[in-house]
Amino acid sequence: DMLVTEGLAALDTADTVVIPGWTPDDAPLDPAVHRALRRAHRRGARLVSICSGAFALAQTGLLDGRRATTHWSRAADLASRFPRVEVDADVLYIDHGDLATSAGAAAGVDLCLHLVRGDHGAAHAAQIARHMVMPPHREGGQAQYAAPPSADRTDGARMAQSLAPLLGWVSERLAEPVTVEDMAARLRISARTLARRFADQLGTSPGQWLLGLRIGAARTLLEETDLPVEAVALRVGLSSATNLRRRFHQALHTTPARYRRAFRLTEREPARTAGARGAGGNTDEDAAVNADKVLPRLAE
Repeated sequence: DMLVTEGLAALDTADTVVIPGWTPDDAPLDPAVHRALRRAHRRGARLVSICSGAFALAQTGLLDGRRATTHWSRAADLASRFPRVEVDADVLYIDHGDLATSAGAAAGVDLCLHLVRGDHGAAHAAQIARHMVMPPHREGGQAQYAAPPSADRTDGARMAQSLAPLLGWVSERLAEPVTVEDMAARLRISARTLARRFADQLGTSPGQWLLGLRIGAARTLLEETDLPVEAVALRVGLSSATNLRRRFHQALHTTPARYRRAFRLTEREPARTAGARGAGGNTDEDAAVNADKVLPRLAE
């Protein structure tokens, strides 16, 4: 059981409002809750739905014209009942900054870790993930579910095809120029077979997984150390500061220097940082990228 000690008035001061699973899906939203959610959003609070909580969030009208997701088994119903919502059943979560939706309960944990990562840094999110015995980072764009294994495949065969040993091996060698071909060779399989296993087990490609791992490690080093950007790039296997800046901007829409400065600011500011707390002074790197925010959210 969950003991609720606060009423709807708590939404008037909350920075983030989480809407958990909504059962039954067609349950109407209480008018008072409807007003409180819209009032919180209008004030600037972030609204987050987990799994079927998207049905409640959709009733506010705030998802109209926006991409949203929910558990794959409920996606068609969500799209049918709320035709103005752009339902995407193929992703783990979608974050627009002010609104975020997740697929199933496990994807809801992924979304929450993603939000913690944006607010408090990759290192803090990784610490929470370790405590929960969860993977530290799954991108929102990963597939919701993989194809089920063949019925005639034995447990031993499934274990033999598990990617877990490979993932651990790569994680210990981030500073090395490990490639997708190296990963396939490690398992003594073809690159095509490796790609198929990644799609089945992780819902992403080997290259995208490896890049995400490198970017995540770079974020942690930028948050926790004073290493120059060039040294960070070498430690995570991205070869040069130029390559790190390019990859970083593609993934996070900001530069390593701005990212580091944003988290140095949060060490002195207790308020939740959505990212755009300005920092004085410009660098050549800042001028290289015309970013609207210091730390924009990973949207879509």
